[in-house]
Amino acid sequence: MTAAKTPAAVGQDAGAAPARERVRRLRPRRNPWRHPWFLEGFTWLYLVWSLVPVALAVLFSFNNGRSQSVWQGFSWRWYFADPVNSVLHDPNLHAAVVQTIRLSVYVTLVTVPLGVAFALGINRWRGKTASSANFLMILSFVIPELIFGVAMFFVFTKLFKPIGLGTLAEVLALVSWNVSWPALIVQARLVTLGRQYEEAAADLGAAPWQVIYRVLWPLLRPAIFASAVLVFSGVIDDFVLVDLLSSNSGNTPMSVYIYSQQRGGNGGPALNALGTIMLVMSFVIAIIGYIGYRFMTRGERGGRIEALTTIVGSEG
Repeated sequence: MTAAKTPAAVGQDAGAAPARERVRRLRPRRNPWRHPWFLEGFTWLYLVWSLVPVALAVLFSFNNGRSQSVWQGFSWRWYFADPVNSVLHDPNLHAAVVQTIRLSVYVTLVTVPLGVAFALGINRWRGKTASSANFLMILSFVIPELIFGVAMFFVFTKLFKPIGLGTLAEVLALVSWNVSWPALIVQARLVTLGRQYEEAAADLGAAPWQVIYRVLWPLLRPAIFASAVLVFSGVIDDFVLVDLLSSNSGNTPMSVYIYSQQRGGNGGPALNALGTIMLVMSFVIAIIGYIGYRFMTRGERGGRIEALTTIVGSEG
């Protein structure tokens, strides 16, 4: 036998019904785009389409035989085990790896300081000169690399003939092409920071060199590091400039050597090994850059997203 409800309980139930109805109306409706199955499937299809060929090329770099279509067992033959045809022992393959590392190091060591100097100069200047210089830095991203490479080819073969083609010409062209990266990234960092830190240090009695070393350098270090990573990784896979400015196999980097030997599809697994080394170098540099940038920007708001966008080059 159930007890009869009191008038107060009946009143509470009557008031609760409209309240539940209001809550139901205020509850957000299911977003049809919350689970876009078609877009997710298309994204996965694109990833498979783009990554599976790369994975197959890497896999066959460990093939024991010369075939690039039939698996003949796992082996390090094309990396260092083969005494003649491996990357370690073939003079042309070995020279391509060394030349790529050499160009990346040289260009980074020259480009980053120049870019930082340009960024500081543009940030400190006022007037049309600064605006023109900033516009020229951005304009370099619009010029096709092929046109720039052809121009550099004529510069070093017609205008500055003593330089000629080779490593020096490649370094000079790559520095000219990549100097905009550190200039724009560091300048963006300077604009974000403002002048208040420098002014505060100067008010506290710091000398100009102390302001640069104790204030600017720690604040700009993440942007400088990200610039170095971008330049280094960009030089590793650059093809157009180094292809136009290389003169012999001794100054031919990996990208040009792979292209020149792989035409017709008869390059062999040794070229797969060379391409895998190039791919691993790019991945390692990207990982080092991401970890280093996160470490340098620890404690800053939005460090993870900013690190990803900076390393990928979204600021450009």
